[in-house]
Amino acid sequence: MKVAFFSTKSYDKEYFNLFNSGNFHELSFFEVPLNQQTAILTAGFDAVCVFVNDSMDRETIEMIAKNGIKLIALRCAGFNNVDLKAAGDHGIRVVRVPAYSPESVAEHAAALILTLNRKTHKAYNRVREGNFSIENLTGFNLYGKTVGVIGTGLIGAAFCKIMLGFGCKVLAFDIKKSNDLLNKGVLYKNLDDLLIESEIISLHCPLTAQTSHMIDAEAIAKMKDGVMIINTSRGALIKAKDAIEGLKTGKIGYLGIDVYEQEGNLFFQDLSESVILDDVIARLISFPNVLITGHLGFFTREALEEIATITLNNLSSFDKDKVMTNEVKA
Repeated sequence: MKVAFFSTKSYDKEYFNLFNSGNFHELSFFEVPLNQQTAILTAGFDAVCVFVNDSMDRETIEMIAKNGIKLIALRCAGFNNVDLKAAGDHGIRVVRVPAYSPESVAEHAAALILTLNRKTHKAYNRVREGNFSIENLTGFNLYGKTVGVIGTGLIGAAFCKIMLGFGCKVLAFDIKKSNDLLNKGVLYKNLDDLLIESEIISLHCPLTAQTSHMIDAEAIAKMKDGVMIINTSRGALIKAKDAIEGLKTGKIGYLGIDVYEQEGNLFFQDLSESVILDDVIARLISFPNVLITGHLGFFTREALEEIATITLNNLSSFDKDKVMTNEVKA
């Protein structure tokens, strides 16, 4: 198959070419995102491979359908950026990578917690400048703290186990309970009770109409004063302007985010010589108790290997008219 990859970086080319060493497919890589303006590039291809910030709305799908695209292969787990009904209307099938090392994201969430808490990033910068003072770097013990986990799929479950290892009391909320986690001591609660009781809250759920802006002013008001919120899932789970108000009042004591609702115009780019025009993220960056990483949670060797392998297998299954176990439908 001839496959056009969009929003690609050097690591995409490296890993996909490595695992396509048998030349099962003809791969072409474009650095630009796929959207209405770039859909013309799909002419002559059989499939497109896209990432989290490619805009697969109805208009774009109509354009790629006219160019003969029959498959959209997501090299990520989330598919909220794809209009599935539009894809179905045009006979385009959609596949994804449902799991690609859940531990990579779960461990990154733990890293955000530890960094925000023990301020290792600030200590590092001080020492680099010859400042060995530990004033204002006080943290707290994770041991014995109550951690609320919203979403206990593969990533959320991995995160629960990490927090149990720290000796935390782990509360969870999900529409489906995990017997494995229950047996390990995780306590399932309704969402309100989790928000009220938790000292640290970590988000590990997909973005849907029901979860969009689930962490808003109303939800934040229910939380403990000085709560720590971690988001390594989808940016729009948090209403950023409400989070800013929570930070200003001290209701939110720490905020660690690897994702951001408007990240499509920011993340995966070097903007160090540019003026950031997004006032919301500029305000978030200004807080000393906010830590932002640019969608780094998935970025491990193991995850990249899994993403490449599963995506290429998805393409082969379609090409050979086999059952596609990772297909997503409206």
